[in-house]
Amino acid sequence: MAEHAPLADSPVGILATGMYVPKDEAGNDEVAALAATTPEWIERKTQILTRRWAAPDEAASDLAARAAENALDRAGIGVDRIDYIIVSTGTGDSPQPPTSCLVQNAIDARNAACFDISVACSGFVYGLELARGLLRSRPGSLALVISAEVYSRFADFTDPRTSVLLGDGAAAAVVGEVPDGHGMLAFDLSSRGDAAHLLRIDAGGSRLPPSHKTVDEGAHFVRMDGRAVRDFVLENVPPVVARLAGRADVALADVDHFVPHQPNGVLLHQLSLATGLPRARTHRTVERYANVGSASVPLTLADADQAGHLKDGDLVMLMGFGGGMAVGGCLLRWTTATTTATTTEDRSDAA
Repeated sequence: MAEHAPLADSPVGILATGMYVPKDEAGNDEVAALAATTPEWIERKTQILTRRWAAPDEAASDLAARAAENALDRAGIGVDRIDYIIVSTGTGDSPQPPTSCLVQNAIDARNAACFDISVACSGFVYGLELARGLLRSRPGSLALVISAEVYSRFADFTDPRTSVLLGDGAAAAVVGEVPDGHGMLAFDLSSRGDAAHLLRIDAGGSRLPPSHKTVDEGAHFVRMDGRAVRDFVLENVPPVVARLAGRADVALADVDHFVPHQPNGVLLHQLSLATGLPRARTHRTVERYANVGSASVPLTLADADQAGHLKDGDLVMLMGFGGGMAVGGCLLRWTTATTTATTTEDRSDAA
C-alpha cells in the first residue's frame, strides 16, 4: 500500500455511492403463486410491488463487485487507490473465504485489506463506523463499504409472512476525507442479543452444520417473528434517532433526510411517524426492491443520491435495524461530487 501524508482530524464521509440490482424482477403475481397467497394480500400487508432475484450464476460477491464498480466510477477514483474493502452480508458466497476477498479479486483491488462483517440489517452503518476509525488511524486512505444480500436463496415459500418480504441487491459507498463541516457527525450502535431469536437462520454454522436433517427441516431458511420484530423496532429505533441528534448537537427539525432499513412498507410508515423528525424526507425503495437486508440502507441511499435528492450540506440520518437484534444509526452532512473533487485532488497530491 502507498504511504499517505498525515492529515490529522480530517472529517470522513461518503464520496460516492453505487448500487446494483439483478435484472430478474419478480412481481407479486409470481411470488403469490410460490407462497400460496394472493398479490392483493402481499401488497396490503407489505406495500411491496416487486423485488429482484439473483440469476442462478450470481452470488453475493458478484452483486457486491458490480455495486463497488458503480461507486468507484461515480467517484472518479481508481480501484488501485482503495485501501480497505468492508463487506456486510449475511448471505455470503460461502463460510470461507470472506466474500470481501472475492470482491477484491473481482474488481482487481490489489492494494486493499479486506474483511466481512455480519450485523444483518444494521451492517452498512456498522461498516461506516469501522471505516471511519480505520481512515482516521491512517489519514489519506480510502475504503469501500459494501452491503450485498441474496436472500432469495434463503426464502421458504411455505412461510409467506417472511418469504414475500425478501429480495436481492447490493450497494456500496466510497469513504474518504471530506471538507470541513461535512461527513459523519455521530454514530449510535447498540445490540440486544437477548432478542436474537426474533430473526435468524438456524443452520449452516458450527452449532447446526449442514446435514440431511437440517435440510429436511428447512433450517437453512430465514425465520422471523414479524410482530415481535415490529415491536422491537418501534421501541428501540426512535430513542436512537434522538440520541444521534443530541450527539451531533443538531435539532431533530434540522434533519433533511431519513434513510432507514426497508423491512416492509407498513412498518416504515409506522416508524416515520414515531421518529419525531418533523421535516425529514423518508426515502423508500421497499416498493421496488423489497427487503434486501443489510443492503437496504445503502441501496436506498444510493437511489436517493443518484436521483439528485441529496444536496450539499443536507443532514442525512441513516438507520439500520434488524437481526442480532441490533440497531445502527449514523448522522452525516452530505457531500456532493463537486465539494469532494478538491478534497480528493488534495489527497492525491499528499500521497
